Amino acid sequence: MIISIANQKGGVGKTTTAVNLAASLAISERKTLIVDIDPQCNATTSFGITYSGLYAHLYHMLIGNKDAREVIRKTEVPYLDIVPTHPDLIGAEVELLDAENREFILKNILGRLENTYKYTIIDCPPSLGLLTINALVASDFVIIPLQCEYFALEGLAMLLRTITVIKRRLNPKLETMGVLLTMFDKRTNLSFRVMDEVKGYFNDSVFKTVIPRNVKLSEAPSYGKPALLYDICSKGAESYLELASEILEKGA
Repeated sequence: MIISIANQKGGVGKTTTAVNLAASLAISERKTLIVDIDPQCNATTSFGITYSGLYAHLYHMLIGNKDAREVIRKTEVPYLDIVPTHPDLIGAEVELLDAENREFILKNILGRLENTYKYTIIDCPPSLGLLTINALVASDFVIIPLQCEYFALEGLAMLLRTITVIKRRLNPKLETMGVLLTMFDKRTNLSFRVMDEVKGYFNDSVFKTVIPRNVKLSEAPSYGKPALLYDICSKGAESYLELASEILEKGA
């Protein structure tokens, strides 16, 4: 199963969700792959991988210079592998513009790995360009992180339209698995107002799990670890374990 973590807004917790959800699924002994398709490389560095030293990464896979065996790396988390990326990936959108079936390049790559991994989590860039389109075309589901802050729903209509268009034209099986509320601060009325607004808009499409604003979640990437390895007892780590359980309970 392939799940994209997507929202064209930055700072909503996409990478935090991708990294920690992937780790949480992996420790339940489901073979999991995380794919960093964001040229900012934050998912890559969150696992302690320095992109400057990479000789093979996602960019090489997309342009056909390397195969998966040369690119995929193990992480410290058992059952979890990663396709790391490099800032060079930013050039891929331009280089692939004239490629045949350019929206299906990532789908074809991941299709060759479908018998290896139970779950593949894609960390999308904060845009709706060709890289994100490739991710959505390759995916079975999309999770939309929304921060519990002012303007949370701003720009969301564009993402929903993009998902609808891709489902109609390029990937009929694509479904929205749910909206994930992130950066929830129970000390503020604003977080509760945003929660009510999002639940009123999306109804049952909102995950029961809510990701809190948590210092350990923010600190973990600087140590090159997901929160589960940095501090498994933290509220942040516990919330992503709950999210993974919720996904597993759905039969996904």
